[in-house]
Amino acid sequence: MTAHVAGGDLSRLRQLNADAVVRVLRDEGPRTLTELARLVGLSRASTEDVVQELLEVGWVAEVGPAAGGVGRPARRYRFRADAGQLLGVDVGGHKVLAVVTDLDGTVLHSRQLPVTPELGRSERLAAVDAVVDRVLRAAGLTGDRLWGAGVATTGLVDGSGRVMLSEALAEWTGVDLAGHLRDRVGGPVRVENDCKVAALAETWRGVARHASDMVFILAGWRTGAGLIVGGRLHRGFGNAAGEIGALPAAGWQRAPGHLRHAGDVFAAARTGDKAALTAVRRYVKDLAQGISALVLTLDPELVVIGGGFSRSADVFLEPLRAELDRWCLRTPEIRVSTLADEGVALGAAKLALDLSAGRSYTRSRN
Repeated sequence: MTAHVAGGDLSRLRQLNADAVVRVLRDEGPRTLTELARLVGLSRASTEDVVQELLEVGWVAEVGPAAGGVGRPARRYRFRADAGQLLGVDVGGHKVLAVVTDLDGTVLHSRQLPVTPELGRSERLAAVDAVVDRVLRAAGLTGDRLWGAGVATTGLVDGSGRVMLSEALAEWTGVDLAGHLRDRVGGPVRVENDCKVAALAETWRGVARHASDMVFILAGWRTGAGLIVGGRLHRGFGNAAGEIGALPAAGWQRAPGHLRHAGDVFAAARTGDKAALTAVRRYVKDLAQGISALVLTLDPELVVIGGGFSRSADVFLEPLRAELDRWCLRTPEIRVSTLADEGVALGAAKLALDLSAGRSYTRSRN
């Protein structure tokens, strides 16, 4: 890695190099020093120094030689997903879900409580506390084994972890989620909007792992978007990127209303019910307006459909694609999320990983 570090900050350069090596091992699997040096862009000697430091702090481990080889095999190294664990919390309108994962995003423990959008602030925070306590007890997590916590919630969130605005949850504007949980989990906490976090999950464990530019659409009784630009979560200057649903002309405010008063519209549409098909067509037309605006602005490689309605994507995916073809100069590939109800919580765990990676490495060296 040949990044310029202002002011000769060697400790920062070591951290950047370590992050690069860990990222390659995590994404590409076991590699030799020579392979690592080529993939990261360091000299072999510098790569060896970084790997030795990562071995000492437990981020990587040496892979045993393959049986039956001829001669002395080159040493190979792997990322240690079991070196620590992460907490991801999804604070939604109808559920609070907490997961504990390893550093690769494999869910080890999960706990959930039902809630309602009308629940007051103190009651919702109590539900968050209860779910977090239960999942941490189930995981037996204490001390340094928990590397960090990520929390996802509806609404606009500032950089300190405070909810700036929430129209979906009662008494939720102004709540300091990061501050509330920091003492409880005993480590760093990062809070982010749930749509943004869901986009992050898709690039980590979902259908967009190799997409550099992606739009995630939360399709449900609430519609929202998360953006990945250049392989990174795009937050915008005020952390409000993707909030196109605030614009009435985008259609997202009225879209779910087409489905609200007709029972299971998607099931009826599958049987050919004319009223249900009309409702789905109207929903898709409004949904496509906002998606088209994002596609025309960002020209993404991929659009991923998640949220509760994604379970019925077989009903509306083709009409949606046809509607996008009407408006977009180039309609990107459209995929349906496979992460189900755990997607947002997984994205929150990825927040924790990104927050704690360099911090844990630095702390271990001091």
